[in-house]
Amino acid sequence: MEATFGEHIQERAVLVGLNADCFTAAQTATDETLEELEALLETAGGFCTGKILQNRHAPDAHSFIGEGKAQEVKMLVEVTQSTMVVFDNELSPGHIRALEEILGVTVLDRSALILDIFAQRAKTKEGRLQVELAQYKYLLPRLSGMGKSLSRQGGGIGTRGPGETKLESDRRHIRERIARLQDELEQVRQVRGVQRERRMKNSVPVVAIVGYTNAGKSTLLNYLTDAGIPANNRLFDTLDTTSRQLTVSDNLDVILSDTVGFIAKLPHHLVDAFRATLEELEYADLLLHVIDAADPNREEHIQVVDGLIAKLAKPGTKVLQCYNKADIVSSEDIPVGQDIVKISAKKGYGMEALLQAIENALGHSRHHIVVTLPYSMGGMVDTLHSGAQVKNVEYTGEGIVVETVVDSILYGRLKDYITKEC
Repeated sequence: MEATFGEHIQERAVLVGLNADCFTAAQTATDETLEELEALLETAGGFCTGKILQNRHAPDAHSFIGEGKAQEVKMLVEVTQSTMVVFDNELSPGHIRALEEILGVTVLDRSALILDIFAQRAKTKEGRLQVELAQYKYLLPRLSGMGKSLSRQGGGIGTRGPGETKLESDRRHIRERIARLQDELEQVRQVRGVQRERRMKNSVPVVAIVGYTNAGKSTLLNYLTDAGIPANNRLFDTLDTTSRQLTVSDNLDVILSDTVGFIAKLPHHLVDAFRATLEELEYADLLLHVIDAADPNREEHIQVVDGLIAKLAKPGTKVLQCYNKADIVSSEDIPVGQDIVKISAKKGYGMEALLQAIENALGHSRHHIVVTLPYSMGGMVDTLHSGAQVKNVEYTGEGIVVETVVDSILYGRLKDYITKEC
C-alpha cells in the first residue's frame, strides 16, 4: 500500500547516480550524494524505493548509464512499483527522452528535484519570482526532450511551477517571460539597494548567516532575534531572506540576515536566479558560517560553502565559523581558532561567545560616547544621524547633548566635545 503525502499519493522513486572517471567532483555521484538526494526526495514529498550507483569511464551517449544498467533500473522500477526515477547527475534533454522511453516512467535529474522543492517553499513574491525564473532557465534548453514530462504538469514532484501551455509554447515566448522576470527582480534589487544605502548611512553593519542547507541558520536567527521563522529539520526550509536588527552590545547594533542554504552541485541557474537574495553576501560586513558539527560529511560541506562564499562575497570579508550542535559532539571533534565559535542554536549554548566574537570582528573601532555640541555646530547632528548611530538627542542650556555610537573618524572629529565615554 502506498504511503500518502498531504492529499496526494506519495511519489515512489528509484534513485540513480553515475560515477564517471571523466566527471569533476561537482558532476559525479557517490554514495554520500545519493544519500543527500534521498533527503531531497523526502523533502519534496517522495519516497525512495531503491538506489543504484553506476561506475563507468564516461556517460553512455544514448542511455547515460549504459543499456544493461538501464534495464536493471527498469526491473527495480517494476518490482518496487515506482512512479519515477531521479538521477543524481544533471541530464541532457536527449538523455531524459531516451531514459523515459527505456524505463517507462518519468525521469528527473537533481536540478529538477531541487527546483520542485524551491517551488514548494517560496512564500514571498520575490521568492516566487526567483523560482519561476530558475525553472524557465532550466526548461528552455530542455523543451525538445521533455515531451512526456510536459504532459504531467501539476501531477506531482517535478511538475510544480510553469503550466503545460506555457512550456509548450515557442522559445520566444519563454525568453520574453524570462526577460520580464529579470526586470521584476531588477526592481527588487533596486529596492534592496535603497534599503542597503539607508543602513550604510545609519552606520549599521550587516551580518549575513550562511551555511549548508539544514545546518541551523534559521534556528540561530530565531534564537538571537526572536524572528519567528519556521525552523524544521528538512532541506531548504528557508528560501526567503529574513533580516532583523540585533543588539550585540551597548556599542554595536547589526542587521542579521538569513540566507538560502547552499548545497553540493547547486544548479548554476538557481544561483543566478537567487542573485537578488544572495547579493546580501556581497555587501555583508561579516559572515557567520553555520556548520552542523554532527554532520558526517561536515568537511565536504564546509568546502562547498567556502567555495560559494569565495564566489559571492566581497574579497576579504571576515568569516566566523559557528559550529552548531556542539553540545552533542565531543569538543575534540571541533577545531579551535580565533574565528571559530562552538554553539547550540537550539539550546542557546555559546551565544555570549558568539556575540563577543561579532563585537571583536566589527565593534573594535566603534565608540559609544556622549557629546555636548554648541548650537553653532547644529549641522553635526545631521551628520551623526546620517553617518553614525544616534541613541538620544537633548537640547539644553549648555548645548546639544547627543548620545551616539561613532566610528574612529567621527570620534576624532568630536573628541574635544566628548563629555562621557559609555
